[in-house]
Formats: sequence, structure tokens, C-alpha cells
Amino acid sequence: MSQKPSIPKGTRDFLPFQVNRREYIYDTIKSVFKKYGFAPIQTPSFEHSSTLMGKYGDEGDRLIFRILNSGDKVKKADLNALEDGNLPKFANSLAEKALRYDLTVPFARFVVQHQNDLTFPFKRYQIQPVWRADRPQKGRYQEFYQCDADVVGSDSLLFEVDFIQIFDEVLSDLKIPDFTIQINNRKILSGIAEVTGEEDKIIDITVAIDKLDKIGEDGVVKELLEKEVSQAAIDQIKPLFSLTGETQKMLDFMREFLASSEVGMKGIEELEYVFAKTEILGLRNAKLDFDVTLARGLNYYTGAIFEVKAIGVKMGSICGGGRYDDLTGLFGMKNLSGVGISFGADRIYDVLTELELFPENINQTLEFLFINFGEKEADFALPILQKLRNASVPSEMYPESAKLKKQFKYADDKNAKHTVVIGESEIKNNEVTVKEMQSGEQVTMSVDDFITKYCA
Repeated sequence: MSQKPSIPKGTRDFLPFQVNRREYIYDTIKSVFKKYGFAPIQTPSFEHSSTLMGKYGDEGDRLIFRILNSGDKVKKADLNALEDGNLPKFANSLAEKALRYDLTVPFARFVVQHQNDLTFPFKRYQIQPVWRADRPQKGRYQEFYQCDADVVGSDSLLFEVDFIQIFDEVLSDLKIPDFTIQINNRKILSGIAEVTGEEDKIIDITVAIDKLDKIGEDGVVKELLEKEVSQAAIDQIKPLFSLTGETQKMLDFMREFLASSEVGMKGIEELEYVFAKTEILGLRNAKLDFDVTLARGLNYYTGAIFEVKAIGVKMGSICGGGRYDDLTGLFGMKNLSGVGISFGADRIYDVLTELELFPENINQTLEFLFINFGEKEADFALPILQKLRNASVPSEMYPESAKLKKQFKYADDKNAKHTVVIGESEIKNNEVTVKEMQSGEQVTMSVDDFITKYCA
């Protein structure tokens, strides 16, 4: 008995209508990226494990798909490391390559490797799949696409302002009615750790705070205690969990809270600059909110951090990003500041589906279907069909002389805008009969008029 075909959990096949919808999202994002001066690049689907490991924190490292060595390389597995209980070293000896976890770390590697071929500041966009060994659930997949834009080679905060505009423009163009851009600054989080006397726990604090909306205040407190953050520090941090209100008032509160922290005050200053410039430019639909609990658990962020959420949809963030001042330093290229954002195309797809926001005609990719009455009629139609294709008009002919009901059903299934009927009468008079499928309206015209109308 043959095995029933299946695919791994966390992956998906895409039918034509789904691909059309996804292309609609990608094309919308690309058009805005290009408008802001970003150029496309591509990187391999897998990298050396050493390129990826250690860049995302312990939790991120656990979600990286490793690629098992093949052939004779398997013999080089470090069995001594296994006997000594050094599992990371043993794993590295078994898997020298890994599927990329995101597009940012490979981009940092790309910049260092090709630095002599780039002009800085270098602005790139990239739309490719990434892989994470996460537990599959709604809006969370093991294989998914990211749509990234990054700038490296400048520490100007104007790029943060640009990215806020890009979030607003893309999601407005996709007709998402209500969404919030949440912004914080990792310098503020560092300042919080500093004024509470827990500088060495900055990563533990940010990772825990980043889970506030998932595990609640009690869960965050529990995790902080498990990470041996002092109760006194937790008592200082807890009021921040419920900090809400007018942006300037929250920033004023944080200015007092962080008064003794130079790095924290720098973070406040940077945020105020971004808010001021954004107010000058204005936003179409987005609401820009300061959220002191926004942490984004990735270790490489050093400045502004972003998350975007669609209002009224049970979904996590649909976009994110931030500034990283030393990411390329991991690959030997120091003092190259960068900032970037990522659109979660799969989550955006789910939001547009749930809110029924995809254009109605998005799957109407076939303009004309020629009905096939037989060889003589087909021979008459083929030159006309070719003229349409030469004019880049999507067209095809039904492949055989089947029953009309079957051919028109095919036209419906393909979402053809028109059908073209050519029978004995049309051949005799050098005409075609064109039917508009949605309205049912039908008109007969000369072949010359048809070509003039649709092939010009």
C-alpha cells in the first residue's frame, strides 16, 4: 500500500490563488522599498553554523535547523565531546551548516564579505524564506518568508524615521485599517538594568520583559526570580509593566526614572528625536506608541526597536526591527552601525485573509480563453492568440474540442475575464465573439477591431 503524501508540520504548499495573494503582498512591499532607495540582494538558504550560532541568544540558538554532515564528514564527529558531555561542541562537529534563522545575520556576513563592492550607507532589501525549529501554531511556521530592509554604514536616526514611514505606507497600501507601531530603545532597557543594580542581567531582563504580553506580569516576575534578579530590582521594574498614557508624559517619567543612567538618558534622547521628526512628516494610518516593555529578545539590538501589531486581530507582531551598532563586528568589521526592519509576510497574509482585504480581482490573471470548436476553428484563432501574447495579454486556448459546459467551467475556474468564441459564422465573416464572463455581456466584432482594441 502506497504511503499517503504529506509535508512536515510548520510548512505549507501554496495553491495558485495563494501565490497570487502572496505576490500581491511582496509587490506592495517591494514598491515602497524601492521608493525609499533600497536595492535587492539574495543570500544562500544555508550558512556555516559558525555564522549563525551565538547571534540570537540561547533561545534563538535552540531554534536553528542544523544540517547533518554527509559522506566522510560524518566520521569526523567529535565523540570525545559527546563523552565529556559537551553537547554544543559535539553538535557542531556533526553539523557544519545550518538553515538561516533570519535575514539579518546573513546580511551582516554579506556586508563584511563584499565590503569593497558596496557604497555606504548601503541600503538593501531582501525577500527570501527562513527556517526556525519552533512549535507550529497559528501565525507561526517553521518555514516562512521575511521581507527585510536594512541600512548599514550610518548612525543617523533619520533612517529610523524612514522605517516608521515605510511601515505606515506599506500597511496602508495593503488596506489594513488599524495598526500600531510600538517603539522602544535598548539603551532605555540597559538604563533600567543599570539603575536597578543589575547591569550583568540585562539579557535576562530583556528576554523576560519581552514575554510580558504572553505570560503576564506574574510570569515575568517568576522568570526574573529564576534568573536570580534581586527582589529589590524587580520591585523597581514592576511599575514599568503598566506604564501607559501620553507619549511625552511617559518619556518624562522615564527621564526621572533613568536620571542616574547616562546610557538610559541617551535612549530617551534618541526616542524624542524620532517622535519629533515623525510628527513633522505625519502618518497615514499608523499610531506610533512608546512601549517601555518592548524588548525584542535578539541580542544584537542596541538602539531603537520596533514592533507592529494589527488591531482587532488575534495575532502577534506582523513587523519588527531595530538598530544594531556592532553586528558586523562579529565578523571582523568594527564601527559599522546599522538599522533594519522585517515584514512578516505570512502573518500579514493571515491578517488580510481574516479581514477579507485582498482585492477581488487578484486571481483574475487570465484575460482571454479561446473556446475550442475543432481544428479548423483553432487554426483560425491561433494567430489572434499569438498577437495577444505578443502584446503581453495573458491568453490561452482550451486544448481540445470538448463540451462547451466543460470549457466554460474551465474559464470560470481560471478566473478568465473574457472568453472568445470563433465558430463557422465568425470564420466566414472574419469576426470573433467576445463574452465578458462576469456580466455575461457578449459582442461580435471584426478581427481587426479586436486586435486594435486589445493588442495596442
